[in-house]
Amino acid sequence: MVCTLDKSGVSTIKKALKALGKKNFVFIMHNGSFPSADGENTGFGTINSNGGKKFIDYAAGLFDAIQMGPAGKTKSTDSSPYTGTIFSNNPLFIDLKELTTDKWHKILSTETYKDIVANNPNKNTNKTSYSYIVKRQAEALSEAYKNFVKFNDRALIAGFDKYKLENDSWLDKDSLYEALSIEHNNDYWPNWKNETDKKLFNPKTIEEKIEYGKRIDEISKKYSKEIDEYKFIQFVLSKQNSETKKYADSKGIKMIADRQVAFSDRDSWAYQSLFLEGWCLGCPPDYFSKDGQAWGFPVMDPEKMYNSDGSLGEGGVLMKNLFKKMFRENPGGVRIDHIVGLIDPWVYKSGKKPMPEHGAGRLYSSPEHPELGKYSIAKIENLDTTLSSDNEKRVKTLTEEQIKLYGRLIEKIVIAAAKEEGLTKDDIVCEDLGTLTNPVAAVMKKYELLGMRLTQFTVPTEEDDPYRCKNITPKCWAMIGTHDNQPVIKWAKSMINTHVGYQHVKNLVDDLFAEETDKDSIIVKMTNDENFLKETKLVELFACQAENIQMFFTDFFGMNETYNTPGTSGDRNWSLRLPDNFETMETINLPSILKKAIIARGSKFAQDNKNIIEELDEIQ
Repeated sequence: MVCTLDKSGVSTIKKALKALGKKNFVFIMHNGSFPSADGENTGFGTINSNGGKKFIDYAAGLFDAIQMGPAGKTKSTDSSPYTGTIFSNNPLFIDLKELTTDKWHKILSTETYKDIVANNPNKNTNKTSYSYIVKRQAEALSEAYKNFVKFNDRALIAGFDKYKLENDSWLDKDSLYEALSIEHNNDYWPNWKNETDKKLFNPKTIEEKIEYGKRIDEISKKYSKEIDEYKFIQFVLSKQNSETKKYADSKGIKMIADRQVAFSDRDSWAYQSLFLEGWCLGCPPDYFSKDGQAWGFPVMDPEKMYNSDGSLGEGGVLMKNLFKKMFRENPGGVRIDHIVGLIDPWVYKSGKKPMPEHGAGRLYSSPEHPELGKYSIAKIENLDTTLSSDNEKRVKTLTEEQIKLYGRLIEKIVIAAAKEEGLTKDDIVCEDLGTLTNPVAAVMKKYELLGMRLTQFTVPTEEDDPYRCKNITPKCWAMIGTHDNQPVIKWAKSMINTHVGYQHVKNLVDDLFAEETDKDSIIVKMTNDENFLKETKLVELFACQAENIQMFFTDFFGMNETYNTPGTSGDRNWSLRLPDNFETMETINLPSILKKAIIARGSKFAQDNKNIIEELDEIQ
């Protein structure tokens, strides 16, 4: 169906969601995937554009929030939002169209803007043009900055000066990195030829501190215009983001941010004194990767995170400031990617494989490790030493005090930051997909954190699988898939007439058609009919007990393309966009799905909600 619900229809949908115990219905779409308005496709999406606001209007009433992807500045050679900066936002999210208007004194010429749109190589497709727009956006913003300086608007200058003053703790370093990237003609600092430039914020002696300070002054003077331009671009984006959030708030839509576990090259350079030298963050060997996953991300030094008295050290303050900024700018909350990496990270030696035999281990759970042992919270007596160090069940016992130590980053930084910005721990979405170590599970339980239940991940042969409908508990976020999964329609097609598909079908029938007398016929139909399987998988999502529901844009709009395929690289990843004509696209038949979800809860529940079922019938 085409989702064109009137106020009455939206009201009925809301009543059905409430009857099913749903507190939040959230749409997931990364910023670059937002559609464009007619004639405004520059090659990259942004919620700040007219196309973005058109989608906010579309989502208003039906959805409570939009969960975005990470907002950091990405590398020119890597479009993955999960390797972006922790403070600086992505200049690609600036709406260039607005800069051509009187609101910004037309600091960008209409001719430049039209040329960018006209030459977008993917202007007639629903794909981003990443390498193209990185270059053209930089050119356009450089033109805008020059005109800003030329026009000398007092009010705008005053706003810019205030922004620089309020954000100098991170903005000065990030903009200096931009200057050094120009100096070395390379934005990857390990390849810089000047060794001093690599470690300007990591002096080891007083002499180095003096020397590095002189070099900072030298570069700051040499590239003063480029540094100021970088800051201006961040200022423009901050203003647009703030205005868009006000617009969304007026429509009843909140924004949920996404905090990746990674630090960008810019961050690892700026804060390298706070990282554990010679160690990287990754994943241990598992079914999907026999050698583990070598992410190469720096690891916060535990000794810099907290002082001896338990208060936050320099690293802890940095992390708290990061989360405070995210909660302040995103009143809908924050999704934390790979919560394991915050609580019980797997680390490996730089240049080595992330395997135990190569010296890798859990940073806080390796008491026997010759180098990591001093950081371990778990003691030898807490371990099942018959299990390998990469086994998630190896830490078998923990005291309350140990659980508190594992959870201190969550308590003292994440939850504390949320509270200080007027939010609660229920505004934190924890990506805890996959296998959790016992310390992570204990922390999640102690602080009552809301994890995720991804129904596409159900292991149908395991009766107590946590992602199966009947086992999903209320206090969580449930979804069919996220940015790393196949769309539900593609998943269903892959399951038709397969043994594993039959197992999924049997579970779905047992969980959702418990009172049906002829289950065999339903099983036969679902095993052979991909559309019926897809629909039932959608019904499962709403029929489960989860209070919070998320839906990725490919699932809601019935798209058959995958946004990201983990373990692969290239333009096919992170490039999918919602088509510009999304308002005319067929979506999931939400009234029908909600009706079936109510019926799946049993005859008594359906009878109690008979009026809602009848209203849903009227709007299908």
